[in-house]
Amino acid sequence: MSAQAQGRYDGYGGAYVPETLVPALEELETAMTGAFADGEFTSELNRWLADFAGRPTPVTHARRLSNAFAGAQIWLKREDLLHTGAHKLNNALGQVLLARRMDKDRIIAETGAGQHGVATATACAAFGLECVVYMGREDMRRQALNVYKMGLLGAEVVPVDSGSATLKDATNEAIRDWVAHVRGTHYVIGSVVGPHPYPSLVRRLQRVIGDEAREQMLSRHGRLPSVVAACVGGGSNAIGIFAAFLDDDVRLVGVEAAGGGLDSGKHAAPLSRGRPGVLHGSLSYLMQDSGGQVLATHSISAGLDYPGVGPEHSALRDSGRVEYLAATDSQALAAFHQLCVLEGIIPALESSHALHVAGMLALNRPAEDVVLVCLSGRGDKDIDSVREFDRA
Repeated sequence: MSAQAQGRYDGYGGAYVPETLVPALEELETAMTGAFADGEFTSELNRWLADFAGRPTPVTHARRLSNAFAGAQIWLKREDLLHTGAHKLNNALGQVLLARRMDKDRIIAETGAGQHGVATATACAAFGLECVVYMGREDMRRQALNVYKMGLLGAEVVPVDSGSATLKDATNEAIRDWVAHVRGTHYVIGSVVGPHPYPSLVRRLQRVIGDEAREQMLSRHGRLPSVVAACVGGGSNAIGIFAAFLDDDVRLVGVEAAGGGLDSGKHAAPLSRGRPGVLHGSLSYLMQDSGGQVLATHSISAGLDYPGVGPEHSALRDSGRVEYLAATDSQALAAFHQLCVLEGIIPALESSHALHVAGMLALNRPAEDVVLVCLSGRGDKDIDSVREFDRA
């Protein structure tokens, strides 16, 4: 296949997979291309997004938070108000509809913070499909509420004890399952990572965030925001909102997890401290040692605790179109508490990383400027982690 057909982003991306999976990826690409050209499919997806998921999600002016920084006005794109509590359902519904189109009746997924697992289990319950979710044992401990939710929704949650027992290891096990059961199984990858065509597919399904936000900003302000900020783990919510603004004169800022600090060795910031390598079937920035071994990651946020990132983010970093910064655990927690107290909104810890940077970007800017933050999810799932950290 040509480089373009393999899903390259200025050299990043591709499909580095066992030969067993090549037919499944080709089948998915064919189904995806046909589905998005089919008005009946897109109409059905839009109906599910509106009637089941609750789109469009609103934008909210964070007035008191803006006043606290005495600068630009901070607005929030409220993916936390989507059914199941995060942006993940946009992708899960679309992929499950595609799986049904391909006559796949068994769905597998990986999850870190649990929101993608819950979203996939929710979509499978709605369509009556078998659902198996792989999750690292450590993430199951941190996100016990979401594990319980997945069980309520009829999914089987398979604990993964290998490695650091987090998202990378869950993804490894999901891929092994897919190789073994590829004929009747569809793997719903939860972010803009993995082999082609997954980064393109997830981007397409998450772009609804940016398209809505762009229209809402123009409707409210008659112009686009000065800055758009979003957290980046694998990077699906960020690509989803950035995609609609890439051709505009808008500053785009992705925020990684700096953990205990970028120089501490305990972080999950491949765009800030990594170098290109192959992980889970795709070439992108990766946390690895001099021998190419994947390094352990750390973040208080299970959803950002991943050593790689989407290939499009890697290309956007190199081109300079998107600026990638990082927030520490402590900074994210402070932003979490600040939004709770000032706005009555409990954000996900993932989103809290973006909130910290948004505040710094708003500081001392003209009051007529707008900083738009993708509030990718709500913080119900993170209460135990926050409480544990606050008590330490």
